[in-house]
Amino acid sequence: MSDTTPLLAAVNLDQPGRYLHWSIFTVSVANLVLIAVMVVIFGVALLVPFPKGRHHDDDPTEALPSVDSTIAVPEPDGDAATATMWTARVRRRGVALLPPAKLLPDRQPAYVASWIYLFGVATLVALGIAIVSGFAIAIGGTDWWHTNSVGHFFNSMHLWSVELFMAFMVIHLWGKFWMAAWRGRRALTWITGVVAFGASVVECFTGYLSQQNFDSQWISTNGKDAINATGLGGFFNLLNFGQMLLWHVVLIPIVLVAIVGAHVLLVRVRGVSHPLPVVRPRGRTARRAAAAADAAEWRGPTRRYDIVKEATAASAIALVLVLLLSALLSSPNEPPVTVASWAKVAPADFLATTASELAGTSKTAMYGPPYNHASGSVQSVGVTWQVLGGVRLPIHPAQTFVLSPLSTVASTDPALSSALTAYEAASGSTRQAWNQTYLKAVTHVVFHSGTPVVPAAADGPVPTLVSTELILARSGALDTDLLAQRPFYGTDFTKPLLFLEDGNYFSSLAQAQHLTGSQWGVMNETGSYPGQPWLWLYTLWYQVPGLSSSTNIDIIAVYLTGAATLLLLAVPFLPGLRDIPRMVPVHRLVWRSWNQRKADPVPPPMPGAPDAAPDPEPPESRLEATTGAPGKAGPRSP
Repeated sequence: MSDTTPLLAAVNLDQPGRYLHWSIFTVSVANLVLIAVMVVIFGVALLVPFPKGRHHDDDPTEALPSVDSTIAVPEPDGDAATATMWTARVRRRGVALLPPAKLLPDRQPAYVASWIYLFGVATLVALGIAIVSGFAIAIGGTDWWHTNSVGHFFNSMHLWSVELFMAFMVIHLWGKFWMAAWRGRRALTWITGVVAFGASVVECFTGYLSQQNFDSQWISTNGKDAINATGLGGFFNLLNFGQMLLWHVVLIPIVLVAIVGAHVLLVRVRGVSHPLPVVRPRGRTARRAAAAADAAEWRGPTRRYDIVKEATAASAIALVLVLLLSALLSSPNEPPVTVASWAKVAPADFLATTASELAGTSKTAMYGPPYNHASGSVQSVGVTWQVLGGVRLPIHPAQTFVLSPLSTVASTDPALSSALTAYEAASGSTRQAWNQTYLKAVTHVVFHSGTPVVPAAADGPVPTLVSTELILARSGALDTDLLAQRPFYGTDFTKPLLFLEDGNYFSSLAQAQHLTGSQWGVMNETGSYPGQPWLWLYTLWYQVPGLSSSTNIDIIAVYLTGAATLLLLAVPFLPGLRDIPRMVPVHRLVWRSWNQRKADPVPPPMPGAPDAAPDPEPPESRLEATTGAPGKAGPRSP
């Protein structure tokens, strides 16, 4: 007997979620709580004083070692010929660009004294826990966490480490935006960070699709419309859980780790951005001096920095937090819907849907690419990408969902065999007349001991076909057949999910769980779990009046989300947008201890001391007081 009970579940989040309505939005309390917690953490990191004491360097003249003084690049040992080798050139370039003192620094600028700076390493730690917990799930296979309490616990660890990873990354991005961290030739650092966030969204999204529970079924059937509208549905099929699993565990992680690695190396090469000035530089000369100082090596005071200790402490704290969340809150595992359960629980809806597949009036029959050449769900704004993508996953609903499965059992059922022969021998117009007549009659179906009784009508062999389909579905054979049409691992659920989506039963379950599009759709999760709040920008467009009622809403949402993402990438280059951190001085909270240190008055000379007090700041710091960053001496602003 399988054991799916969590190891410890002090708080039951599988109960129905609570939802709040405001203006045009209906949002789950779980999502709001998670976002509120992120905002609180961000505020606490800004406001809580950072530990001082012995970590601050008392000698303001002591600076970070320069590249030249850190390490001397060795010349080839007596072999001048190797100096021109590609390997030697790459080595010299790499060591000059990123010497060991930068890769694993033991000192950092004194202005790095805020909790905000810790969310970068916290993001990396949470990513590491997510990867390791994913390895643990892989040990038992893709269905282990559905059938075993230990596997379910590892799945819970994976879920909550991912939630922490995304939350920490968003807070990290918030902090870097308000610090204008792209200054000083650090635009590429910002861009790789945004790209890493985008890759993380895709990684997490494919993870949700790989769960093979009800939530993944609903997300896939709704998300497919946006992907199909771009013309990519035939290549990136959200209904193929096996494809999504491989993207989740192989392809996207490689890209994500590479981008994150590049981002970290850029941070080490360029260093953290210098503080913004309390008073904005005025005049072109002052602004140029400030920009040059932002790009220069920091030569001001430093503080000791044990990066290995910090990473170890962050790892321990994050691991304990993930373990507690996993033990107390577990993870959702709403069983998936099957064709068999549908036929047993809502047989009338199943009969009507089967008849609509035969008649060619179902959503799938009228959908369009990548399934067929219809146009019912084809979306276009400027370019019809869906049509350009073509029919890549051909599905003929009547044949795929009804006639082909019935033909597999016709040899053992003479009545079914006769009905199939009569139906297939009839002309197209005759079959359509039978189908339309049955569609009207089936609305009055009644059941006697589970057997459907449809009022007599001129519907030919259709009642026999549909009632036999119901028997086949209830036995579980139809689920097997729709998967068996694609052999091997049986992970492509395109056909059964499209069949389920054509009925009303599937959407009614989602409506009860508050998962429908009018309630933020793919962003929500079953029960009271937080789901995917990082998808708010995409799902936002479905709530906007005027857009929400458009027949092209999916491609519009893709366009607008893409435009917003490009805007975020281009922040360092767009005047006005890049100036927001200067106009809304949140950065003063980040660097308040540094600004206070500079603003402290010079103490009066001690009795007997020379009248002339020593200069309290080196020339570089005096320039920074004017421009906000270290650099070469330049004219002061008036």
